[in-house]
Amino acid sequence: MFAELAAIMAPLFIGTAIGYGWVRSGADYPSEFVSRAVMNIATPCLIVSVMARVEVEPSIMGGVALAAAVVILSMGVIGYLLTRWLKLPPVHYIPSLMFPNNGNLGLPLCLFAFGDTGLALALAAFMVMTLSTFTVGIMMVSRAEGLGARLKALARQPVLYAMVLAVALLLTDTTLPLWLANTVDLMGGFAIPLMILTLGVSLARLKLVAWRLSLAFSTLRVLGGLALAYLAARLIGLEGEALGVAVLQGAMPVAIFNYLLALRYDRAPQEVAAMVLMSTLLAFVVLPIVLVFVLPLAGTTLAAP
Repeated sequence: MFAELAAIMAPLFIGTAIGYGWVRSGADYPSEFVSRAVMNIATPCLIVSVMARVEVEPSIMGGVALAAAVVILSMGVIGYLLTRWLKLPPVHYIPSLMFPNNGNLGLPLCLFAFGDTGLALALAAFMVMTLSTFTVGIMMVSRAEGLGARLKALARQPVLYAMVLAVALLLTDTTLPLWLANTVDLMGGFAIPLMILTLGVSLARLKLVAWRLSLAFSTLRVLGGLALAYLAARLIGLEGEALGVAVLQGAMPVAIFNYLLALRYDRAPQEVAAMVLMSTLLAFVVLPIVLVFVLPLAGTTLAAP
């Protein structure tokens, strides 16, 4: 189990180290350009590419999606109350609590634990997180003045149109033409590597002046998300693989998307980068323990899909 989890986590750590070393060597890295390319080109293509390849049962997918939405909303409320109590800028910390890494960590982990069914169900939480990040998340961190300006900013986000297309493909069971499938696969393929490299670049410039606070929020994200996800899944009535996937996705660390948004809108990107790294390290310790409990609940055995 530990060897397989290491295989999933290693690309994140190695890619981050490469980005870290790149900046430490004195080489230039255009973070602003890279973040825009990832958000406006690679991520929309990645969403369409993944959803076009996977079959999902709509009713069960809806239950997992609802559980993910409950966790996101609950973490937002907890984050707001906590930041107000600690007298911290809410917009710097709440998105990191709300939006977990349901994509590049959650999807492969659920595939490993529950096979193709797990991957299909994990996409429900991934879609909710992605849609929330690029709607509520952007509205939270954007410095645009007025609701109208913010709505216009949202309308310029290609990821929203990618989500609509992905849902249409799922509901109609439509297969993309080969030329289009190859294109979105290729363009979506550079999303995750550049996210990880950019994270390493930020860490190379990070001053760990608030590492204790970052660690506290990271712990809340992983353990708090785990508890909320289990409670929500039970209340909704999820069973089997759906229950296991909902719990695993709720326990994911801070998403790299949060760092990209913080970098783009200048919302304490260094502190967010620290939370991404610390929560990922914590998740690497916690997730094997979570698997021990969720796999028997799902009535499955740990085996490669």
